Amino acid sequence: MLRTPLAAIFFLLTMIPSNLLAQDHQHSRQTSPYAGFESRKIKSLSGEDIAELKKGAGWSFALPAELNGLPGPSHLLALKDEIGLSAGQVARIEVIYSQMKTEAIAAGDRFIAAEWAIENAFARGQLDTQQLRVLVDNAAAARADLRFVHLSRHLSTPPLLTDNQIKQYNVLRGYMPGSGTNTPESHDGDLGKRHSGSN
Repeated sequence: MLRTPLAAIFFLLTMIPSNLLAQDHQHSRQTSPYAGFESRKIKSLSGEDIAELKKGAGWSFALPAELNGLPGPSHLLALKDEIGLSAGQVARIEVIYSQMKTEAIAAGDRFIAAEWAIENAFARGQLDTQQLRVLVDNAAAARADLRFVHLSRHLSTPPLLTDNQIKQYNVLRGYMPGSGTNTPESHDGDLGKRHSGSN
């Protein structure tokens, strides 16, 4: 029989499995979800992000158009046979896609440069709030330009298509009943997993 409160406490502690005590200690040291990001060249962008932006990928910017039934040129070209695009339609969509790609790469480079400027300013440690405001505004403007490039092309393609072709596109992409799936492939085909892209 235990005679003192202290002895009773000691007895109870010995009954707790050691692995539970170890787990409790580990939980007290929570690792940041950003651990590892400190090795990035630009902390706000992963290597995959930079590669996608440099090749003009959509980065999910056009999702409001794509998911509201307005197809983009990249996926239209990929599905041209299934949708039944004519040679004339394909030629016009290819022009839209080529222009979009050129503009998106240039806008992506500006966005990367703007994020690098913020990164570099913090790394140097010589930054005040007024300078920061300029840098943040520059990055925001570059990002807006890039998003406009992708979204605007979703306004250019629908007039070239028939209603049936648009419907078929949305079925094939998994956005409408009859597609056989409720989970379409990532919009960009490459970066959907990150910013959940669009061309």
